[in-house]
Amino acid sequence: MLKVRVIPVLYLMNGLIVRSENFKSFKVIGNPYNELERYSDWMADEVVYVDITRHGQANMRRSDHKEQGIEDPFELVRAFSKRALMPITYGGRITDLEQATKFISAGADKILINTAAYETPDLITSLSKRHGSNAVMVGVDVRRDENGYSVFTHQGTRRISLSFVDYVKRVAELGAGEILLTSIDNDGCATGFDTEVVEIAASSLSIPIIACGGAGSPNDFKKPIDAGASAVAAGNMFHFVENAYKRVKKRMLLQGVDIRYPFPK
Repeated sequence: MLKVRVIPVLYLMNGLIVRSENFKSFKVIGNPYNELERYSDWMADEVVYVDITRHGQANMRRSDHKEQGIEDPFELVRAFSKRALMPITYGGRITDLEQATKFISAGADKILINTAAYETPDLITSLSKRHGSNAVMVGVDVRRDENGYSVFTHQGTRRISLSFVDYVKRVAELGAGEILLTSIDNDGCATGFDTEVVEIAASSLSIPIIACGGAGSPNDFKKPIDAGASAVAAGNMFHFVENAYKRVKKRMLLQGVDIRYPFPK
């Protein structure tokens, strides 16, 4: 059985790291290179970058980095990969195979697609055939509603016609290697993961599920694993020293979770 991964998710908006709440409220945290160095020091299992820029271009607002002013996302990934001591997944506004391939050539180990996975499902298969299913992560963003759970695309603004279970099954059948399952309702709220939706997905699929959205305490991370997730991810929580990445891993180890790597001392 594969060891459990703990994955920081870094949301990029106009080149800066932001914290997100319910996919609506955003607050600038800082420069992405500083965050990457911190996770490298903490021996993170891997890092996911998601570009959620609505409009505009990258603006680091810093003058002490040689990459200051980089607006080309491929060059950003190239700069990230030079610094990273762990695998990098990159996603956001990726719409076709050649664009995804350029990100992998720039240094990304995996590609994350979300809206494009629904609008052009053949892209999942094309990516899987060219780069292997292990390089294909599909983001599935969900809300609770009268149907139980519904999937939303376009950064949580459009509900799709397929049911949640039908959609994740289609994604898996098309060749996705894993699913980043994010609860929009819990995003940024520090109320814990939605373990019910994790359990539904895990019981329907054989590919790994990464639970994301709602982490607020080191005690929260074991629950989605017990529900069937293969990995856990968080964004906002890891930006604060008192709830740092290594504290989560330490707690999971004490709880008996078979994490991938030990936490740094």
